[in-house]
Amino acid sequence: MGDKVVFLDRDGVINRDSPGYIKSVAEFVFLPRSLEAIRLLTTNGFSVIVITNQSAIGRGMISPAVLEEIHQHLIDTVKENGGRIRDIFFCPHTPEENCDCRKPKPGLIFQAGHTYGIALSETVMVGDRVKDIQCGHAAGCGAAILVRTGNGDRAATALSEQHIPVNFLAEDLYDAVSWILSSPFNGPTP
Repeated sequence: MGDKVVFLDRDGVINRDSPGYIKSVAEFVFLPRSLEAIRLLTTNGFSVIVITNQSAIGRGMISPAVLEEIHQHLIDTVKENGGRIRDIFFCPHTPEENCDCRKPKPGLIFQAGHTYGIALSETVMVGDRVKDIQCGHAAGCGAAILVRTGNGDRAATALSEQHIPVNFLAEDLYDAVSWILSSPFNGPTP
């Protein structure tokens, strides 16, 4: 495929996270500068793919149709602001189901890689939790960035204690994108 890909976690990276889960479009609130960050990725030739655990489905808290509505709102709002979400891959399962697609397992990234023929070693994973970083490493992403929004501060401490490296600790998604655009990931694809 040859284009550059950034995988983004959803809750806590693009939008405000909630301990009670995001159960409606009304509860989906974009974080400051996240729309601008996605626009910057899009205008600089990056494909943005969202990788998200959505166990609210498996827990019976929302239906797949409501999740589809939330994701359509995300795609449409990003588009209205000059960006583009190429695709959204989600895991609907609860942790107890022990599936291969729930982060920290790399199943969703492998699925995206297979679907679009992506060289995963040239991609970047951006998340706000330990499991996002672990997922990026397990999938063989070229870089893993932790953002301080959402659960990022707690995750930064845990990653340090567990000696799990991150390529960059960003204040928010915009800061992460600034790093991506100034890093080797913005160079020409060989």
